[in-house]
Amino acid sequence: GQHRNVQPFSDEDASIETMSHCSGYSDPSSFAEDGPEVLDEEGTQEDLEYKLKGLIDLTLDKSVKTRQAALEGIKNVLASKMFYEFILERRMTLTDSIERCLKKGKSDEQRAAAALASVLCIQLGPGIESEEILKTLGPVLKKIICDGTASIQARQACATSFGVCSFIATDDITELYSTLECLENIFTKSYLKEKDSNVICSTPNTVLHISSLLAWTLLLTICPINEVKKKLEMHFHKLPSLLSCDDVNMRIAAGESLALLFELARGMESDFFYEDMESLTQMLRALATDGNKHRAKVDKRKQRSVFRDVLRAVEERDFPTETVKFGPERMYIDSWVKKHTYDTFKEVLGSGMQYHLQSNEFLRNVFELGPPVLLDAATLKTMKISRFERHLYNSAAFKARTKARSKCRDKRTDVGEFF
Repeated sequence: GQHRNVQPFSDEDASIETMSHCSGYSDPSSFAEDGPEVLDEEGTQEDLEYKLKGLIDLTLDKSVKTRQAALEGIKNVLASKMFYEFILERRMTLTDSIERCLKKGKSDEQRAAAALASVLCIQLGPGIESEEILKTLGPVLKKIICDGTASIQARQACATSFGVCSFIATDDITELYSTLECLENIFTKSYLKEKDSNVICSTPNTVLHISSLLAWTLLLTICPINEVKKKLEMHFHKLPSLLSCDDVNMRIAAGESLALLFELARGMESDFFYEDMESLTQMLRALATDGNKHRAKVDKRKQRSVFRDVLRAVEERDFPTETVKFGPERMYIDSWVKKHTYDTFKEVLGSGMQYHLQSNEFLRNVFELGPPVLLDAATLKTMKISRFERHLYNSAAFKARTKARSKCRDKRTDVGEFF
């Protein structure tokens, strides 16, 4: 993108005239909750840009709830459609608003600001504009991540945002290494210490450690080979200790990160040898067949599914290929690196991921999809399901599930009576 002459943003911009012009957005939370579904069906590009202008102005509102809802509203719009030119012209305004909310806001407002920073960089893609955003927001995100007095939710959101923004915009390799070190300093606090028992007990900080580990793993995929080797030597023998954590999400994050590290190691050396392979595979096999009665059924089911794949990756160098469909296209996820990258951006964009895979040049480059496929209006119309049709489909599915549950209950009742 080319540089535009945009004046830096100041509090004076929030004049009475501007705010009265945007009085229709005094409750942006209603718009923030609508999400991409309403935008796709009812909003033209011009309508959405008008709404965005109003929401951007409301990030200066005196009310914390209004500012937070405005940040979430902007994030939802940007996650659902491409607004490259619009954002390019207002990137400094948005960056200043995000910086102000991160510095002066509290938990939920900081969380919303961090999430918006990620989507802003995804919209702009790599380049000078994103680099400027990262230079401004990076130090603020880093400060919150390392601030023990900040809320865990805010620190967690900042860790994810720092990872995503760095993945997109980091141009300086030393800055990339600095970001990796910052995230390492967080998640390694969960490593099993020599004096500890065989089980790591989760703490309120565990969610922050999980987000930091996942962000670190994402950035490792774009590091030079020499740096990857250093990180493997540092973490390959300590990371498995996280598999003994009593938090299922930490166990899963650690397992998937290990599978990705093995993939990177074998990509560099096909005959890569891991010394503790026997003990590691024993741990993975135990988690893949876990029947611990103290754990919730949903957690056990999720864990077993993930660790079956992780075990196959470590033992057999195998990856179960997944297919992602979006519009008339499809993408094959055939590696742990690709899966982790997809999962990260899906987490940020939510239901807007499909649209961005179709239209966002940056994401299409990341997943090697080529230039966006141009579709005529008739083709788009045939692909689109109306809200009424979707409602009918959901109602039918709900009835089918209810029927199945009723039958299952009847069977259990019969068995109970028999005994």
